[in-house]
Amino acid sequence: MTRLQDLLQTNDFTRRHIGPSEAEQAEMLALLGVSNLEELTETTLPAAIQFNDALQTGDGMPEAQALAELKALASKNKVFRSYIGMGYYGTHVPPVILRNMLENPGWYTAYTPYQAEISQGRLEMLLNFQQAVQDLTGMPVSNASLLDEATAAAEAMTLAKRQGKNKGNVFYVADNVHPQTLDVIRTRAEYFGYEVQTGHADNVPAEAFGALVQYPGTHGEVLDLAPIAEKVHANGAALIVATDLLACALLTPPGEQGADIVVGSAQRFGVPMGFGGPHAAFLACQKGFERSMPGRVIGVSKDARGNTALRMAMQTREQHIRREKATSNICTAQALLANMAAAYAVYHGPEGVRTIAERVHRMTGILAKALNDAGLKTNETFFDTVTFEGGDEVKGRAEAKGINFRVEGGKVSISLDETVTVQDLADIIEAATGQSADVDALDSGAVEGIPAGFKRQSDFLTHPVFNTHRSEHGMLRYLKALENKDYSLVHGMIPLGSCTMKLNATTEMIPVTWPEFGGLHPFAPASQTEGYAAMLAELERWLADITGYDAVSLQPNSGAQGEYAGLLVIRKYHESRGEGHRNICLIPASAHGTNPASAAMMGMQVVVVKTDDKGNIDFEDLKAQAEKHSDNLAALMITYPSTHGVYEENVKEVCDLIHGHGGQVYLDGANMNAQVGVAKPGLIGSDVSHLNLHKTFAIPHGGGGPGMGPIGVKAHLAPFLPGHSVAYGSDSQTGAVSAAPYGSASILPISYLYIKLLGARGLRESTQVALLSANYIAKRLEGAYPVLYTGRGGRVAHECIIDIRPLKAASGISEEDIAKRLMDYGFHAPTMSFPVPGTLMIEPTESEPKAELDRFVDAMLSIRREIQEVQDGTMAAADSPLKHAPHTLRDLTDAEWTRAYSRETGAFPSGHQKAWKYWPAVNRVDNVYGDRNFVCSCPPIEEYIGA
Repeated sequence: MTRLQDLLQTNDFTRRHIGPSEAEQAEMLALLGVSNLEELTETTLPAAIQFNDALQTGDGMPEAQALAELKALASKNKVFRSYIGMGYYGTHVPPVILRNMLENPGWYTAYTPYQAEISQGRLEMLLNFQQAVQDLTGMPVSNASLLDEATAAAEAMTLAKRQGKNKGNVFYVADNVHPQTLDVIRTRAEYFGYEVQTGHADNVPAEAFGALVQYPGTHGEVLDLAPIAEKVHANGAALIVATDLLACALLTPPGEQGADIVVGSAQRFGVPMGFGGPHAAFLACQKGFERSMPGRVIGVSKDARGNTALRMAMQTREQHIRREKATSNICTAQALLANMAAAYAVYHGPEGVRTIAERVHRMTGILAKALNDAGLKTNETFFDTVTFEGGDEVKGRAEAKGINFRVEGGKVSISLDETVTVQDLADIIEAATGQSADVDALDSGAVEGIPAGFKRQSDFLTHPVFNTHRSEHGMLRYLKALENKDYSLVHGMIPLGSCTMKLNATTEMIPVTWPEFGGLHPFAPASQTEGYAAMLAELERWLADITGYDAVSLQPNSGAQGEYAGLLVIRKYHESRGEGHRNICLIPASAHGTNPASAAMMGMQVVVVKTDDKGNIDFEDLKAQAEKHSDNLAALMITYPSTHGVYEENVKEVCDLIHGHGGQVYLDGANMNAQVGVAKPGLIGSDVSHLNLHKTFAIPHGGGGPGMGPIGVKAHLAPFLPGHSVAYGSDSQTGAVSAAPYGSASILPISYLYIKLLGARGLRESTQVALLSANYIAKRLEGAYPVLYTGRGGRVAHECIIDIRPLKAASGISEEDIAKRLMDYGFHAPTMSFPVPGTLMIEPTESEPKAELDRFVDAMLSIRREIQEVQDGTMAAADSPLKHAPHTLRDLTDAEWTRAYSRETGAFPSGHQKAWKYWPAVNRVDNVYGDRNFVCSCPPIEEYIGA
């Protein structure tokens, strides 16, 4: 009889997360000549780094039990009605967007749109985002999102320095700017050598190269920007305005008042507060700034048939071209949240957005009337926020009603939003004044907070896309039409080296939209966020154990932000020991482009270390550079396993060498999926790492964000983890790196559940199967494509690089041709030309079933035969399907077919496509045309394919 314990399915989630079954794993292991996963691990990893004890993350558990336990934690959060403001507001997520975008894996499992032909849907919605931002801010150019408003303001500061004519070193922040924004700016400015001064917006000093003003201000007042702009421009400086998109529906936009750069958050356009994120920030600028603008920009180009096609424009400028000269770092954006905000603008249109704005403003005017009648003087100008003298008595009345106001320094600020009902408003008035209120009676005397000269006269959201999809049927079909143009994990494997695209389990995603996690303001009182605190503390403990570090900060809200935070910690540590002069950062030539960019942003001097013929760090060159720069050595940045996809044998010696010269070791956690449960960076010898939760720990990529990049540190660095003046107080030794204290807190339940569901055994097995899958693909491909780098026993880690350069020399077929041809076979391409030009880097992850791995290998072998036809002279390169790929439905339906191969060969190159076909939306995109004809606004609707 079967025992009950054997029927409880404790580890059932592991079976669902890991793609290959036990029988399939046995077949794959046999091909590699090993008997089990433990033997594979033992013979692949260097003996010195292997970790064989159990992680302290508990056992795995069934999905229903894990959700129930997390629900119990969530219930400890008290979801008060929040009117704190400060850039975070209640909002209604239109259900059609909630269900069909935020909760839809067709949208949230897609990758950054580097392969434009299979990304036209999210590219179109991101272009809508840019257009909405341009319209509402009155600016001609916008990017496709940044991490948060504070980060956007910091990026604007460096943009102003690069673009401005004023050679001063002062950056001026008006005293009406949100305090968390000032906190992040101070952190960023320190290592650029900028002096941050604060004061009234009218008092910008002549030596300032840029000035930042909030519009409306953090306490609600609305300033006249025009005279401020005139004064700033007279000194050759740039005016940066942090604004609110909803307010811009009623206020004269900053772009019409002389702003050079406009930043802000699109959060209140249908994105929950989420205890701080993720939210899409934006940065818009005047013409002439766009070539230096940080972040990703969606541009309009043409495809091979001459049709309109969208693409990411200038996306590699900062981190790959400028590298150690970069002043910003484009990884990561907040694409999924930008898409939600754009969809909100499409759903409501100009009339809807204006109506919402007018309702919020009218309610604020009624509130101002009630406060004034009660003898409480408020700011005379406002959009949605009023401030008056008050303190604990008001706070106590509010909390008794389940309401949060912003109370500080003897002042109370109340910020209203689109969720406020008439009853809410009555409760707010009673809490603020201690008197009951008749909202209808107050309505006729509502205060007007926008002076006549400040009222918007110009139109916005005039493009047809914002004026077409009014019915839910229409909106649903538009969202589905865009989704159908994109390739995501719902279609098949996305085998990107260095960007792990594993299962984002439905169970892990469910809590993201729970109001207990999504409905909290990041600066809500601690007594209301006990559930979050417990979850975050346990997640920090688990991540510390997994990495071998002693402390973890969850604040960085992208991998690049994590790199920046880790280097910041190192700099603060050196300074605490009187060695602030240490500013040399050694970085291998093979490193991610984000590494030198992050080091440059920390004021470090980058020194490149050579790599040897096997792709490893050239130890002799490293030794020479460490000795040469010993007195000033701050850090070494390495990736492990290496960027070349191998476990370097001497990593401990590398760490010891750097420590011997007084430096610290930063280990980039991008490849942590090859370490969890089998090795620990903190035991290898590194001092700090960031973790890509959107890679290793199952947060979805969302088409280019959200991401999370928390950092783990050894004990000696723990005192220097990022602080936060609003949430933690002002006594921290280190400033904030993100606007919210826990970054994008509402997506942290995903990683929490990932660890809880898998448990110690499942986490280790996931890593082992990731190694198995990569080595299986490498073994099956080795006769057709040379694997560029291997490590111990001829093995790779969790990814492998295949070298296309010999084939290109012999046939003229490039890695790009292969990438585009894979679309015809129903695949997203591997990472192209990184870290070695002319190569493809493949990472299958542990989640792909063996059938999908084999389908990919079969496609690559079929493509190799097509290349061979060119090499043999039976097919000219220019006539090959590889050069015409990808093939679209329009190609197939041409009246005449004049190509040297059949329609079937072009569009249905394997039997899989005959059973089910994914069609690229456009033909190969002309990147050169897009670069020469820079357009980042929505084209006429009739120019879209399928319009």
